[in-house]
Amino acid sequence: MTQSDDDRIARRAELLDEEQTAGSADPEQQAKVILEESDARVEDPEGTREASEQTPDDRDGGTGSQGKGTATGV
Repeated sequence: MTQSDDDRIARRAELLDEEQTAGSADPEQQAKVILEESDARVEDPEGTREASEQTPDDRDGGTGSQGKGTATGV
């Protein structure tokens, strides 16, 4: 791990308000995991997009699997 990695982890370990409310047993470990996942998404956006349950699949123009009809369902 480089000094810049240590700096990134230290900065990310400063919990956001929501994270402070929820609590964290180990903010530095949490920061390390978050940054590793973020780096993986930057290095391989297509691969991580397919593996993600949180990323919508809008590569078909935003119609998704419900792309039939109009907004009113007609």
